[in-house]
Amino acid sequence: MDTPPKTGPQSSPIPSSGASNKGGGGGKPGAIGPVLGRPMEDVKATYSFGKELGRGQFGITHLCTHKGTGQQFACKTIAKRKLVNKEDIEDVRREVQIMHHLTGQPNIVELKGAYEDKQSVHLVMELCAGGELFDRIIAKGHYTERAAASLLRTIVQIIHTCHSMGVIHRDLKPENFLLLNKDENAPLKATDFGLSVFYKQGEVFKDIVGSAYYIAPEVLKRKYGPEADIWSIGVMLYILLCGVPPFWAESEHGIFNAILRGHIDFTSDPWPSISPQAKDLVKKMLNSEPKQRLTATEVLD
Repeated sequence: MDTPPKTGPQSSPIPSSGASNKGGGGGKPGAIGPVLGRPMEDVKATYSFGKELGRGQFGITHLCTHKGTGQQFACKTIAKRKLVNKEDIEDVRREVQIMHHLTGQPNIVELKGAYEDKQSVHLVMELCAGGELFDRIIAKGHYTERAAASLLRTIVQIIHTCHSMGVIHRDLKPENFLLLNKDENAPLKATDFGLSVFYKQGEVFKDIVGSAYYIAPEVLKRKYGPEADIWSIGVMLYILLCGVPPFWAESEHGIFNAILRGHIDFTSDPWPSISPQAKDLVKKMLNSEPKQRLTATEVLD
């Protein structure tokens, strides 16, 4: 898409799941679902559900298998009773729109279909069987500079794609990058666009969202744009290189204070043995002034 996406609920059509409209899950056949705004259908007519893969604030993700082809996917099921107000419904609708908008881009988890029944909304997505990048970081302790650089390149390319397509992710952290399979050099895929938004050049956001360690200072000050994603990746790079987060405290409040102070420790082990270039990149991504922070394009250069 060359045209920048419009913000708001009409920004892009929600993809149909492509299944016949049988109306399932107790909804009347053909009844329009209040969340996705199209006929309700029974996801279990098409897929059989297996073990739980993970759970988030709203959704639980299960392994699911297409009954016709035997192909495996991941299905994120969002209970509608948890969507208490119009904003929550908008968020789910927007997550579907954004995933649909980004589908087909390399290194972004692909949305195969979205279904709604009486109880839930189901997002059927590409299965990433290699687990979270987070678990791999924990297993390794920390990465060599070369390995960190190659991982960072992929992550920044993903965010460059999002930003150039008018999307800010807003919740970048190692848990939201999945490995396609168990191989050492498995491709990395970005997931969880539940907090993402469409944005236009110059638009300013105010809501504080994200995960404590990775939140940019301007988000805490309630005035931010796409630069906040680069900060979060800078935090990830710091963790990749040394195994601990740059801003740490016993409480969320303490973490936020540390982020606002912006002091970064480059003296503790292993930093003395890390190259000046790597440190310089971390510093430029964790610049407290969003306008002076590197953009995705500049990081890639």
